[in-house]
Amino acid sequence: MSFLVHSTNGDLRSALNALELSAKSTEPDKDGVIHLTLSDIEACLQKKALSQDKNGDAHYNVVSALQKSIRGSDVNAALHYASRLIESGDLNSLTRRLMVIAYEDIGLANPAAAARTVNAVQAADKLGLPEGRIPLADAIIDLCLSPKSNSGIKAIDNALSDVKSGNYGDIPNHLKDTHFKGAKKLGHVGYKYPHNYPNDWVQQQYLPDKIKDAKYYQPKLNGKYEKALADQYQKINEAEKHHGKE
Repeated sequence: MSFLVHSTNGDLRSALNALELSAKSTEPDKDGVIHLTLSDIEACLQKKALSQDKNGDAHYNVVSALQKSIRGSDVNAALHYASRLIESGDLNSLTRRLMVIAYEDIGLANPAAAARTVNAVQAADKLGLPEGRIPLADAIIDLCLSPKSNSGIKAIDNALSDVKSGNYGDIPNHLKDTHFKGAKKLGHVGYKYPHNYPNDWVQQQYLPDKIKDAKYYQPKLNGKYEKALADQYQKINEAEKHHGKE
């Protein structure tokens, strides 16, 4: 009993679950009596811990450690925590988390890695375990060693913050729908079609007046792709400033 108390940190539910699992895993003798030994209980406790208790703290701790290891570019740690989920048979939690990581932590620094991760997840789902571990391992290594950027999640969260707080105004009239009779009478006019202008761009206001100068996206320069986006973003911002002075 003292072993159970120590091993489960005094958690009665965990102790009872371990005893139940031990009993179910042990063959009864010829009289139908189940005899549990310390080694039987210890083995079941280890198996129980590895299965992660999908609704408990242990499960979320492993998932958290996986994401933080990939975010920190530690390939070996990430593979270790992924293996815990694989060994417990929790393929769904692993694949879902890898897709979150691909877009949250790698993001625009290497969007091709996100696409490859989705492909790996689809392959793993079709293959099932144990073969599904192979494409997932490739994806984990790819994500770990990719440049990192969280500019995407920060940008959408910045925009959501304004919306949730009510910090926004009416949509500019020239952006409103015109596919109905009476649109002109409502002032839905003046939209400039960018493709009719040089370089497919023309200065016009898109955000509501109240937040017309908002800049939600702040690019990071950790990958070639986002560096190219940042260059284009800067050109557009400079063009807007130039036209604003005219």
